[in-house]
Amino acid sequence: MRDSQLINTGIPALAVLGGLALAAAQYFIWIYAPVEATMGVLQKIFYFHLPLAWWGLISFFMVFCASLLFLITRRSVMDRLAQAAAETGLLFSGLALATGSLWAKAAWNTWWTWDPRLSTTLIMWFIYAGYLVLRQSIDNPQKMRALSAVLGIVAFLNVPLVFLSARMWRSIHPAVFGSGGGGLEPEMMTAVMVSIAAWGLLTAAILLFRVRQLHIKDRIKTLYVF
Repeated sequence: MRDSQLINTGIPALAVLGGLALAAAQYFIWIYAPVEATMGVLQKIFYFHLPLAWWGLISFFMVFCASLLFLITRRSVMDRLAQAAAETGLLFSGLALATGSLWAKAAWNTWWTWDPRLSTTLIMWFIYAGYLVLRQSIDNPQKMRALSAVLGIVAFLNVPLVFLSARMWRSIHPAVFGSGGGGLEPEMMTAVMVSIAAWGLLTAAILLFRVRQLHIKDRIKTLYVF
């Protein structure tokens, strides 16, 4: 009951804050940040691409944490959080791949290249798609939750590889927050940080809303069975 009350209270607040933050981010993206000299206005795709990629990875980290906590505590809310985070991470990483392709076409005149980061991200996407398929393919709820938790932990092994791929191997992707700062102007860096924060609030709202949906779904199933 306490978990449900916290979720129900947090969703509206985070949704409003996320909406306001995203609206504010548009000012920083389109007006405050300068137009990049080489790519022009198309460079501003970056302010959507980077937050989507980051929060996709963070969502998958939440799958790992929630899966581990489920195996320790056997609390159903942890299983719901793992599923919600996997769905959110899959959506965001898919959008990151799509926006990255648009950016690549403008910057490098190609929609796709087997760059280390692109390749590892695509593999990660398929792994977590498989995780969600597994959740739907097992009828026994207890068995499904246990196996999903194990896979949610194992699947995370690929996530650090995605993050470090641009540093470990030769890559066309710049290290934006590396020692060189990725060559971003201060105004561009401010727009990046505002965008990341705004998408973070939206991610939290989406996660809590989906967890509540899954909780209601489980209650309906229980009522239907009995």
